[in-house]
Order: sequence, then C-alpha cells, then structure tokens
Amino acid sequence: MRLLPRRPPVARSGAQVRAGAEAYHGGDGEIGVLLCHGFCGSPASLRPWAEYLVEQGFRVSLPRLPGHGTSWQELNQTGWPDWYATVDRALDELAAECRTVAVAGLSMGGALALRLAEQHGEDISALVLVNPALHNSDPRLRILPVLKHLMPSAAGIVNDIARPFSDELGYPRTPLKALASMLELWDYTIARLHRIQQPILLYRSVHDHVVDPVSARILRERVHGAAITERMLQRSFHVATLDYDAEEIFAGSAEFIRASAAARG
Repeated sequence: MRLLPRRPPVARSGAQVRAGAEAYHGGDGEIGVLLCHGFCGSPASLRPWAEYLVEQGFRVSLPRLPGHGTSWQELNQTGWPDWYATVDRALDELAAECRTVAVAGLSMGGALALRLAEQHGEDISALVLVNPALHNSDPRLRILPVLKHLMPSAAGIVNDIARPFSDELGYPRTPLKALASMLELWDYTIARLHRIQQPILLYRSVHDHVVDPVSARILRERVHGAAITERMLQRSFHVATLDYDAEEIFAGSAEFIRASAAARG
C-alpha cells in the first residue's frame, strides 16, 4: 500500500521533471527499438509511438535527453555530447538484452539516430527518421556564435502540430548555447553520413514549420550505402508522431523494423 504520494522524477541537476516528460522503457521482445526525441522537446512527443511498439511485441527504450522536460535554462547548460551519451548508453543497454536493435528519431532525435548508426554499424538493424533535422537556412544562425553570449534565449517553436490539443511538453524559448551545440552535432553527423549502411525509413511532413526541407536532401545525397524509403505525410506538421499521420508512422515503422530484423536472420 502506498501511504505517501509518488514524488515526481528529478533530473540529475536537481530540477523537477515535468509530469508526462519522463523517460519510458517497456516490453520484453527480442527486437529492441530506441526512440530519440527532439531538441527542446521531451519523451512525450514519442510516448504514444513507444507504447504502440510495446503492444506490438518490441522492447522499447525512450530516454529523456539531459536538459529536456525541465526548463530551457537547464537545457542551456548541456550540449550535444550530453544528449548523445544518453542515447549511446541506452543503445548499449538494449543491445545487451535484444537480438537486434533499430533506432528511430524525431527532428534532432533523427540526427542522434544517424550519429549512432555512424558509430555502431552492425549493432543497429534499421533507422526510422521522422522529419530529421540536419540543416536550417535561417540567416540569423550565422551570428549565433556571438549572439549566444549576448542573450540566453530566443522565442521558439513548440507544438507544431495540426491536431488540436496535442502537447509535446516542449519549451516556448530556445536556449541559444544549446542551439549552437545542436548545429555542431549537425556538422559532425553530416560529415560522416557516408558511413551509414542500415536501411532507412524516412517520414517527412509536407507542411513542416520547423525543419528545413534541405535536411532530407542532404540525407539522400550523402547516404550512399543504404536504401532510403521516403514516405510523405500530407496531414501532419513537424511533430508528426502526435499528429494526424501518427498511426501511419507507428504501423509502418513496426513493419519496417520487423522486416529489417528478419533480413539479418
């Protein structure tokens, strides 16, 4: 019997994690799936996907990236090595429990998934990317190396979702030091895309108000050793995993991951 109310989870920094933004782990299947959420977002953006995959018999890990699900100020004290270390550790844990592991990511989570594939090769059977972020053409980013020292944050874009009443539990402000670190992640990942050998299922929203379409073009042009299957989402905005096309993503990814695992034997 629980005599006291459950305390909300606390980040390593001591900051309280927002309700609904917690990490999620579930399932016990022999095929593992690592889900990576995006910049300024939280595991809430991928939680329905994670739960669907568990229902389909997969073992799923959806970690909360450092600085996310708490406050943008805390996020501004972190950088891409911190975020990558979290998903890298989660991949190791899944690989120790599963016959094979696929990695999926939304937005910046797609860049982290690609980075994992570049580094781990044979440990990953497939990639599923939803509106992956690798580039932004906004000219203001050119002054970001200076601007990040002059102001801590700028207005952000949160809940770019067509479906009403959906909430990714993200930040209304974009922390600029953390943003600059994400751009470093993009450069580092793009330079090594030629290493990727895993099959890729790419979902892309026709109406995405966050990620530049150039990101998908870079992916297609730089990945030479893997087959890329691209599917366009007509009814969803950026956070498509909470939007009208979510069910298509869930079912299609499960089928793709199973087929990729079977191809490995």
